[in-house]
Amino acid sequence: MTLQDAMRFGGTNIRQAGLVPFVLFLSIAGKAQDLAPRAYLITPVHSNAVTLSYSFYDGDLLFDGAVPITGATARVSASVVSLTHSLHILGRSANFTASLPHGVGNFRGKVVEAEANAYRSGGFDSSYRLSLNLIGGPAMDVQDFLKWRQKTLLGFSFRLVAPTGQYDPTKLINYGANRWAFKPELGLSRRWEHWVLDTYGAVWFFTANHDFFSRNQFSPGTNVQKQNLTFAFEGHLSYDVKPRLWASLDGNFWVGGRSSLNGVENPNTLQRNSRIGGTISIPVSRHQALKFSYNRGAYIRYGGNYQNVSAAWQYSWVGRPN
Repeated sequence: MTLQDAMRFGGTNIRQAGLVPFVLFLSIAGKAQDLAPRAYLITPVHSNAVTLSYSFYDGDLLFDGAVPITGATARVSASVVSLTHSLHILGRSANFTASLPHGVGNFRGKVVEAEANAYRSGGFDSSYRLSLNLIGGPAMDVQDFLKWRQKTLLGFSFRLVAPTGQYDPTKLINYGANRWAFKPELGLSRRWEHWVLDTYGAVWFFTANHDFFSRNQFSPGTNVQKQNLTFAFEGHLSYDVKPRLWASLDGNFWVGGRSSLNGVENPNTLQRNSRIGGTISIPVSRHQALKFSYNRGAYIRYGGNYQNVSAAWQYSWVGRPN
C-alpha cells in the first residue's frame, strides 16, 4: 500500500491534516539542523577546495499529533559535492561555497493504522553560501596568512537554498521543497591557544510552495504550503592537537517553523529541537584532509529524530593545483 492509498484508506483530508512534515525532514541537506564547526575561520585569498561527503541518516519521524502518522522511520544516504573559493571583499576575507546533494532513502510508517512505505532517489535542493569576515580577518595572501594568528573573528554569512531538487507535486514525499530558503547568520569565533569556541545565530526565511501535493486523486486542486521563520543557534568547542588535526564537540538548537496549508496554520508543527555530536578532522597530505562526524537528537519535539554519521574528503589548494 502506498502512502497516498493509506491516507485514502483512513479518510484523511489533506487540506485539514496539514501534511507537511515529510518535506521538513527530506530537506536534510541544509536546514536548521546543520552542525558545522569552524565555519568562520578564514583562509588565504584565492584558496580553493573540493569536498566530497557522504552522510547516513537513520531514525524516527516525530509528528506530535500534527498528522495521523505513527511509527514513522527513515533511512537516508546523502552524498554532497561542494566547491569553495576564497576572495576579498572591501579588504576583508570572504569565501563562497556551492553544494549539490543527492540522496537515496526509504520511509515507513502507519497512516491511520495502515502500513505505508516509500522509496526515493534523486537530488536535494542545491545551496549557495557567501561568508564575509567583519572583524579580525583581513584579506591576506599566503605569506601574510602564515604569520597571522587568530584571536577573535566576527563574520556574516548568507545562505540560499534553491528549488533545484527532485520534486513531483502529485506526490507527498519529495527530496526538493519547491521553494526558496534564505539564511542570514552571524558567527563568532574565539581562539585561546589550542582551543577554539564558535557560536552562530541565524534565521531561516522560506518562500511559499504554491504546488504542494496537488492535482492528484486525493487533492485535485492546487495547495499552497507556507512555513514561518525558524531561529537557529549553534555552538562548537574544538581543540587543535596539531596544525590541521582537531576535534570538536558540537551542539545546536532551533525553534519556530510552524507550517500552514492553504492559509490554515497547524500549531502542532512548531519545531523546538536540538542536536549534539562530535567532529574530527585529520590531515592526510599537504592538500588533502578527512573529516568524520556523528550527531544525534538531544531533544526532538517535531521532525526527524535520527542518528547521523558523516565522512568527507577534501582537496584544497591556493591558486592553481600543483
